[in-house]
Amino acid sequence: MDQLDPIVASGIVITLAALFAYINERWLQFPETIGLMVVAMLFTLLLVFVGVLNPRMVQVAREFVEQIDFNETLMHGMLGFLLFAGALHVKLDDLAEQKWVVTITATFGVLGSTLLVGVLAHYILWALGISMSWTICFLFGALISPTDPISVLGIMKKIGAPKSLTTKMSGESLFNDGVGVVVFLVLLDAATGASDLSISQVGFLLLQEVGGGIVLGLLLGGIAFYLHSTVDSVHVELLISLAVVAGGYPLALGLHCSGPIAMVVAGLLIGNPGRRHAMGEKVRTQVDSLWEMIDEVLNAVLFVLLGLEVIVLAWQREFLFAGVLMIPVVLFSRFVTIGVAVNALRRFRVFSPRVVRILTWGGLRGGISVALALSIPMTLQAVDQTQVFPARNLILVMTYVVVVFSIVVQGLSIGAYIRRSLSIPTDR
Repeated sequence: MDQLDPIVASGIVITLAALFAYINERWLQFPETIGLMVVAMLFTLLLVFVGVLNPRMVQVAREFVEQIDFNETLMHGMLGFLLFAGALHVKLDDLAEQKWVVTITATFGVLGSTLLVGVLAHYILWALGISMSWTICFLFGALISPTDPISVLGIMKKIGAPKSLTTKMSGESLFNDGVGVVVFLVLLDAATGASDLSISQVGFLLLQEVGGGIVLGLLLGGIAFYLHSTVDSVHVELLISLAVVAGGYPLALGLHCSGPIAMVVAGLLIGNPGRRHAMGEKVRTQVDSLWEMIDEVLNAVLFVLLGLEVIVLAWQREFLFAGVLMIPVVLFSRFVTIGVAVNALRRFRVFSPRVVRILTWGGLRGGISVALALSIPMTLQAVDQTQVFPARNLILVMTYVVVVFSIVVQGLSIGAYIRRSLSIPTDR
């Protein structure tokens, strides 16, 4: 297949997203993002089935999906807009009440989960006859640890979950993406030999990425605040909010600081003091409408792409089995790290009943994990009992299995679990 034009590819994906959204709304009625991914996966499985009679159809579909650079599309395209849109609607007052929970779970929680998943994955793969270096196992731990509860937050709002619980989950997911990406990049440099892994280097990179992201986010948000406060034009102010992400995210990458954290900080600043003091009522309404639409469209595209990725993975029996074993590993690691964080804070504050279990089961993994796995070069090698193969293939399958289980099984059951755990009436 010739190189596909990006506009054509975007048109095909958006058309599929609209079709799959209609099918879900008309017949399945799952939460939208979960339904889109399920329908997309069923679509790809149908293609494989039809491909038995017409192999060329499957080949064309595979070539189309392979030409979509999922990592580039999400990490350098969609992620900044998604994080900014999410942060724009988080209230700083609510976040301040949960600051210690969010800070600990988004930093030490990610680091602890990375270590625990890496250790358990190393020994489990060794028991399966697969030799993977410690660095590569920790690399898997880093990419699978950040949570992405896009679907859960909608479910929690629908069932009337406590505001404090919703803020914990949304705040953690906004910040742990940035921390997880930084840890992943440090480990990837070490795994590829680009740099030596040392405590001082890790500390410097974390300071540069995280600290630089916070400073840049404050700067971008402050500039936008000033610009909003000096004009009263809906169209101009909509362009200003778009420019913060469209220009600010690549600027962060160019300055080697965390783009995700910069977008979260800028979104919080514009969505709180900016909304109250620099925007008129009409502008606030239009800005909210614009970013809600951007959020919904990009999430639809993201979950369709996640569903379509199944057609290009290296589905070997051993890889699939390893992926299934990683599901309890990831859940156990999150349960332990969340439990340590909550128990350390219990002496200072009161938590909702079964909060550790709810945060564990509600911590979905999503597109960021898959995108990071796709960014791993094929040169990293793993060894099983019979062959040497690219570690990327195994990590990608394990990641995808965990993500699918997380989104479909945990995503479809978390609403009922929260309602039962917190005794929320079913008619909410």
